[in-house]
Amino acid sequence: MNEIPQKIGKYSPTAELGRGSMGVVYAAHDPFSDRMVALKVAHPQFADQSREGERFRKLFFNEAHAAGSLDHPNILHIYDADVDGNLCYIVMEHLAAAKTLGEFCAADTLLPARTIVGIIYKLAKALDYAHRQGVIHRDIKPNNILLTPEHDVRLADFSIAMITRTDNANTQFTGFLGSPLYMSPEQINEGNLTHSTDIFSLGVVMYQALSGHQPFRADNLSAISHKITHEDPPPLSQYRNDLPDGLGYAASRMIKKSPTERYASGLELAADLALIYEDLDSVQTEDALRDKFSSIKNLGFFKGFEEQDIWELARSCNWHNYHMGSTIIREGETDHSFYIVLAGLVGIEKNDREVDQLQEGDCFGEMGYLSKAKRTATVTAKTDVSLMQVNAATIDSAAEGTQLRFHKVFVRTLIARLSDTTAALASLNPV
Repeated sequence: MNEIPQKIGKYSPTAELGRGSMGVVYAAHDPFSDRMVALKVAHPQFADQSREGERFRKLFFNEAHAAGSLDHPNILHIYDADVDGNLCYIVMEHLAAAKTLGEFCAADTLLPARTIVGIIYKLAKALDYAHRQGVIHRDIKPNNILLTPEHDVRLADFSIAMITRTDNANTQFTGFLGSPLYMSPEQINEGNLTHSTDIFSLGVVMYQALSGHQPFRADNLSAISHKITHEDPPPLSQYRNDLPDGLGYAASRMIKKSPTERYASGLELAADLALIYEDLDSVQTEDALRDKFSSIKNLGFFKGFEEQDIWELARSCNWHNYHMGSTIIREGETDHSFYIVLAGLVGIEKNDREVDQLQEGDCFGEMGYLSKAKRTATVTAKTDVSLMQVNAATIDSAAEGTQLRFHKVFVRTLIARLSDTTAALASLNPV
């Protein structure tokens, strides 16, 4: 266990808050202001007297230089920066029990859409303020966004920020800096940067926080670069069918390849989000999503699925209710969907003759989903019925693990259905 230093400068560390490859963050007491602060301390081996050490110190203190001049309720405050012996440290605002947005970007941990839009709205206004002060963050990503338990927001880590004021023109870091998955095309190509690169990165964050998917994920840096510069990610509606169209438009506009096609400023983005916020009343509440999750978690079809897989399907698949006597699928129609019965009883009819009945946990539509051929049977609701509709596009855009588990169960179901059909035909035509 790492020992907590008794004193760094005038500050008294009390607990370790986090540790990374470049340094440690402590909770510390400031005796002069009598308040708790966060103390970011660089590992001493990076701040030696070598040329690399000098560059590191410059990079480390760049955060204090860039963010120290900013005073905004949604930007983490910097109070002080200094050197104590061989320790470089920055003194920052301490947020008790804060987490990063990165902890809420997986399919099974997503925050409500209304909360996410509120967070992005605040960050858009914070960035607009920073840009007007001549500061471009350059490293917007979920782990640099802090959330309190009340969802108060702070943008943190300005260590590679670019200061565009003319008095700092000769002191800027250039080259390939940032987190590749969140870089704009101009940033990843080491081109000229403007505030628009932060808008792009914030768009990637919003996309991920709403869908649980990183829009430009790939196996290596070259593939990531190609996606960012040449490929458009799937629309948000492919992962979630409950979001208003305006939110999908805002997300796609934020991550346009050309800076001139994105929002002109953080304030313009915030104005759009404020309008969209009013449309989010119709978005499913977390309670409704949990009801959906619970209704499918224990179905036999989903045995062996991870909870994250089920959350993803609960958000992305369509859900339908049919009254008794309603036609769900009509023989001869073309429908590429696969259906799972959540509640009720359905009848399968061929040539106006009922050949089977399915109940909760059963599925139908396998061949249409697989071959995109015309339906060979009619499916009707024998009682009031609740169904889950799965489209190929939904599965194709799901996480790789979810796809593998779904296709494994799908093939098993298809084989079982074909075996039952073969047995039924054999009984009708005994050898």
